[in-house]
Amino acid sequence: MDKKQQGGEKRKRHGDYSSFYQKPKKGGKKKFSGAKEKKSEKPEKVRDGGYRREDDGLIRLNKYLADAGVCSRREADKLIASGVVKVNGKTITELGTKVSPSDKVVYGGQALRREKLRYLVLNKPKDFITTTDDPYERKTVMGLVDKACPERIYPVGRLDRGTTGVLLFTNDGDMAKKLTHPRHGIRKIYHVVLNKQLTKADFDKISTGMELDDGPIKVDKISWIEEGKMKKEVGLELHSGRNRIVRRIFESLGYKVIRLDRVVFAGITKKDTPRGKWRMLSDTEVNMLKRLPK
Repeated sequence: MDKKQQGGEKRKRHGDYSSFYQKPKKGGKKKFSGAKEKKSEKPEKVRDGGYRREDDGLIRLNKYLADAGVCSRREADKLIASGVVKVNGKTITELGTKVSPSDKVVYGGQALRREKLRYLVLNKPKDFITTTDDPYERKTVMGLVDKACPERIYPVGRLDRGTTGVLLFTNDGDMAKKLTHPRHGIRKIYHVVLNKQLTKADFDKISTGMELDDGPIKVDKISWIEEGKMKKEVGLELHSGRNRIVRRIFESLGYKVIRLDRVVFAGITKKDTPRGKWRMLSDTEVNMLKRLPK
């Protein structure tokens, strides 16, 4: 069997998701307005500790709090205004305040330290809880990434105990907020395995939109993974972040979800990441996430 035939056999066994992935547009690099401005007109920005800073070496206090993993920048502004943040022993309430790398920033009685921003993806296995701590001592996803980096990272959103696949981790509070806030509508793709064949009538109901207990839901795309089979395997693309939304869609029509695997989240895939393993995101992937609408 030649390599071309082997590739075809592999797609048959594991499902072909090619119709769900958006092909990159042809052409050169994206052009940014203002790229030709002179340095005298626009201050040069340089790298420092994993993020960009102005050439005066100062960092906005809300950005400092976000990079320390406290919260997002918007939430940091509220903390600053409420008077619970101190810099060098002085309570700071003025928004827009900048700090230097040598300043001592304290929140909640604890000194914060700037951290290098980390971004990684875990191919989550079954029977792991998506939480940073579990009082019942069940297995959590944190145990799978505890040696990934010295910085304290946390999961972005949740996957329920029986769901597998793409789960992001970061210590970038702004990024986590953007990826989980409902108004951003982050794109997700799932591979769903049902207990019985999905009928054409139910396929059409899901495709055109349906009503659940907590309101209407409409998916972006639905497709049978293998047209010629029993049609128990379905690919589903949607932007909704509602709790257990994929399972509830099928359960409302009388189906049981046997396996649920998230194969894409915000454009990030589990490529080259075996089940239960993690990898750091590439610079290209991180930049893609940063370009997502705010």
